Amino acid sequence: MSKQSCSTVMMIRPAHFGFNEETAANNYFQDVEARRVLQQASEKARAEFDAFVDQVSEKGIEVLVFEDTIDPRKPDAVFPNNWISLHDTGQLITYPMCAVSRRPERRMDIIQYFIDTYAVESYVQLEGAEDSGAYLEGTGSMILDRDHKIAYACRSARTDEALFRSFCSQMGYWPVVFDAVDASKQPIYHTNVIMSVGIEWVVLCLEAIPEGTEKQQLLQSIANSGKTLVEISLDQVNQFAGNILQVLNKKEELFLIMSDTAFNSLKSEQREILFGDAEPIVVKIPTIERLGGGSARCMLAEVFLNPNS
Repeated sequence: MSKQSCSTVMMIRPAHFGFNEETAANNYFQDVEARRVLQQASEKARAEFDAFVDQVSEKGIEVLVFEDTIDPRKPDAVFPNNWISLHDTGQLITYPMCAVSRRPERRMDIIQYFIDTYAVESYVQLEGAEDSGAYLEGTGSMILDRDHKIAYACRSARTDEALFRSFCSQMGYWPVVFDAVDASKQPIYHTNVIMSVGIEWVVLCLEAIPEGTEKQQLLQSIANSGKTLVEISLDQVNQFAGNILQVLNKKEELFLIMSDTAFNSLKSEQREILFGDAEPIVVKIPTIERLGGGSARCMLAEVFLNPNS
């Protein structure tokens, strides 16, 4: 079976979900108007979160749920994939975060749980780069083709190219880096809003990537991987069609997790490829999407670590 998809994910149940003014500076998916009109956002977010967990668990996918801590307040705690990654080679990696308000999300109690429960060979702490103003926000910043050891990243305030290349060198990945912009020519803040890699396909918004050598190198890398390119539009990016994740259950049955916003934006030919071998798990998370500016994939930290024997 492919190494691309895991059968265990980690999720953080939010305690104080809300609009984060600091992250809104370069996350153009956050809805400023929604901040003003949505009431009881934290309660709504928890209800959406709980329904999400139930849907995924019912399919036989293991979900490790950690409760957000009350203090300090962490409005984006529901998006753990930005601060931690857990690899089948035994590495547990924590990452430097652009927003100061997000750095407390890196919790030692969660890290210690994985060290105690799984075969962690090394704990790699990259967050020291924050002192020099360099950031790399986990699998938000990087899209990993684990089968072919290729890592993709678009440059942004949250994705430092030198740090990305250093990660690739340490982990044995081939780096593919490029620029990407939205319709207003603002840099795409996280690669995982325009790109996702599955076992048989790569979802990518080519419209966001300027013409040139880097775009051609990106397309050549995808072609060399043998995976089918599924192109999405910038309008579909705004509906979170790029923010999706393919997972397995314990029976190694394949599923594709996405929000109903993303699902409803897909064309029939895109669905045919994406759901060819995978059953869709479609979750309703409108509060989290509108206020948090992230969708289903952002809420899932993949656990590739092997359990202790």
